[in-house]
Amino acid sequence: MFGDRRFARYVCYFVTMTMFLMSMPVQMVQAAMVRTETVLTLSTAKNVRENLNQFLKREDVKAIMMAQGISHIEAKDRVDSLSDAEIMKIADKMDQLPAGGSTFGVIMGAAVVIFIVLLITDILGYTDIFTFVNKHPSSK
Repeated sequence: MFGDRRFARYVCYFVTMTMFLMSMPVQMVQAAMVRTETVLTLSTAKNVRENLNQFLKREDVKAIMMAQGISHIEAKDRVDSLSDAEIMKIADKMDQLPAGGSTFGVIMGAAVVIFIVLLITDILGYTDIFTFVNKHPSSK
């Protein structure tokens, strides 16, 4: 008999606590779907911002900025104040700029590729351009 009352007391405590917790005000939460493009743009903008800050830390870039009259601290502050859209525009422009420098490098690269192609065709006997290439006797 005393065991039943003790059990009933624990059940009563449990029900009281449950009722108390259920009667507490609950804050309403509103959720919405987040588009994949939004998440990707935010993470991409963060990565671009970090890459741009790493670029500004390079010594050659600091020297060029100092020659232009801009301190690297001021440039870093300007990059930090840009919006995500502006950062993405800068990243697109940086991707379109030539990586190695000038037109001279492109012309020299094309000349080397043409020389190698002509050399290979001369060695195989398809052309007779270079005098220093030893010809096969069967190709005469």
